[in-house]
Amino acid sequence: MEQETILYYYPMQETTAGPDHRYAAKRHWFADAVLPSRIAAKQEAFCVLGCEIPPFYYRRKPWKAQMLSSAMETVLSMAEGMADTYVHPAVQTLLTEEYCERWMPRAGTIQMLGEHLLAEYTKDAFAHNGMVTVFLGQPADTDLQMQMTWKLLQPYLSRVNRMQIYYEEIAGVDIEEELQEYLESYYYEYGLVPQFCKRREKCGGVILDYCKQFQYPKIIPEGCVYIDLTSVAEKEQICRRKGLPIPYVSPLKYLDTVVKNSYDRKVNKFYHE
Repeated sequence: MEQETILYYYPMQETTAGPDHRYAAKRHWFADAVLPSRIAAKQEAFCVLGCEIPPFYYRRKPWKAQMLSSAMETVLSMAEGMADTYVHPAVQTLLTEEYCERWMPRAGTIQMLGEHLLAEYTKDAFAHNGMVTVFLGQPADTDLQMQMTWKLLQPYLSRVNRMQIYYEEIAGVDIEEELQEYLESYYYEYGLVPQFCKRREKCGGVILDYCKQFQYPKIIPEGCVYIDLTSVAEKEQICRRKGLPIPYVSPLKYLDTVVKNSYDRKVNKFYHE
């Protein structure tokens, strides 16, 4: 199977601007804006390319959305394999809504990163209490979220003995009837009966969160790992303010970490040569 490439666009920081503190993508007005990329991480299923976005396209001139999107497109066109993209929220603010939609990652890419996060961070969590909690997001995306949950959890379902699903209530909609096909698969293949919960009940275990906002109930921290598939950084901040001693992981945080680590390795190599 061909390895996939994830191209991650992230904002330039002062520490990574280089010795000349170059904050623009081009030096001359007549030149094209150039965004270099480099390999940040290689996994069995995918490769991560980091593409750093300076705050300006020329001297101190802020990016125009069309120009930035065009420069990003050039980098994407040179990526090998089946390429998809992730864009840091700070870079999204430089793009208009029209262009932001162009750079949304595919559901398959989110699932692939989710699989990696589950493999990396949940080895002890499933053994601790065998519990899974799912926070469904927008009702319009429920079917897609349930499909992804099934695919993400299949390698671990033999070790799961309790599953809670939190959802947004809609008048006149019976959530159990709507999701009967999924419920039957969990029961007949793994003897698991998912429980539908309102947001008052406590939760814990391995948490898969599809919500755009922090809106879950009280979390039991013992053996808990919180996987935020929507990559909303404010959720981690709220967890810390609430004093929750639980690992917070997300696709965006993973990508941030690998590009930072790759830069640190590059700097260390430079100083030791």
